[in-house]
Amino acid sequence: MQLLHTAANLSLAMNDDLDNESDENLMLRYRDGDVNAFEVLYSRHKAALFRYFTRQCSEPAIAEELFQECWMNVIKARKSYVDSAKFTTYVYTIAHNKLIDHYRRKKLQFIDILNANDSLDGINELPAPKKQQPEQIAVKQQKRAMLLLAVNLLPQVQREVFLLREESALSLAEIAKITNINIETVKSRLRYAIASLKKTIQTGDS
Repeated sequence: MQLLHTAANLSLAMNDDLDNESDENLMLRYRDGDVNAFEVLYSRHKAALFRYFTRQCSEPAIAEELFQECWMNVIKARKSYVDSAKFTTYVYTIAHNKLIDHYRRKKLQFIDILNANDSLDGINELPAPKKQQPEQIAVKQQKRAMLLLAVNLLPQVQREVFLLREESALSLAEIAKITNINIETVKSRLRYAIASLKKTIQTGDS
């Protein structure tokens, strides 16, 4: 019994160690055969990466398929993984290419409309205070819906840069590498996206 208790404690300690590892070290450990390292890595990034696909695919089934394909690429390429960039740059580059390939195959325009009740982490307004009147709450909900719609009506190149910045919290340099454009173009697209969103909100207020 004591032996089992000791083994359990060692297992917990190993998991704690993995939780403290960087993404890049986890991927290197996975490359070398540590499956637990991949589980921690997947747990860290699955939600944000799935949102990345759902924000840009009108069909949930397609978003799910591309999400799975992205992680399968990570798994298949693990033996050749080299720590030459941040893991987020690595995985979002795969995700970006998956989206581009999908829309090229389908010959579709890279635009979709989100459900107005959906949320957008990082740009949603704070919840309304409890004492607010129903009219004030309705106005806030209307603004949020307007913002979500405006984001999804942005040109694809602006929308992707905006979402990578706001949702995935990637740096401008990382976004440039993922989308294969220079950093000045990233800044320009982000600036135009923000200006367009502000204009939409101001128009809604008038």
